[in-house]
Amino acid sequence: MLILQLELWLVATNTYVVAPEAGGPAVIIDAPPECFEPLTDLLATHDLTPTALLVTHGHVDHLGGAADLVARTGVAAYLHPEDDFLARRPEDQLRVLMGTVPPGDYRPPETYRELSDGQVLDLAGLRLGVVATPGHTPGHCCFYLAEEGVFFSGDHLLAGSIGRTDLPGADQQTLMTSMRDKILPLDDGVTVMPGHGPSTTVGRERRSNPFLIGL
Repeated sequence: MLILQLELWLVATNTYVVAPEAGGPAVIIDAPPECFEPLTDLLATHDLTPTALLVTHGHVDHLGGAADLVARTGVAAYLHPEDDFLARRPEDQLRVLMGTVPPGDYRPPETYRELSDGQVLDLAGLRLGVVATPGHTPGHCCFYLAEEGVFFSGDHLLAGSIGRTDLPGADQQTLMTSMRDKILPLDDGVTVMPGHGPSTTVGRERRSNPFLIGL
């Protein structure tokens, strides 16, 4: 199993490239703005061919480079339809987050394949379970490699923290319900690969994350 990580764009979004091994097909998870060149360099280094782009949610720092990536590589992009309203308004997001719209192309892909809770994606020789975890956004999804014990948590669960709930479409109670019902039942040893910051484990967060104590 090969899991490669890049921290990209202004807010250090984690983009992941996942593959069974070097020299074959791969899946990309999240595409922030200006991601194409760093990603293609990483893919070339490991002789990987992208076959799909999985987007955890519709915030611009996870989706803003998707249109460019899809246009240049031809990969299919996957997104939950509940986040379509966010994907279609990247400039509005940037004004809320930054107070301005930095120069760049933030368009979403013209079309994407829809994610749904419980879906299993067989891509690039990988079997990824889709775990819908609304709260940070209505359509937020995590991706679970159950056999490998690896959980890509997007901006739902972070090391020592949780995703923001002060943005349009977010709701803290919904986020915590998703956390209780969808993530905390996972085994302590499951590795969590978040959308920002370092990796962690479910057990570590269960014991020490101040937002999860007593949940």
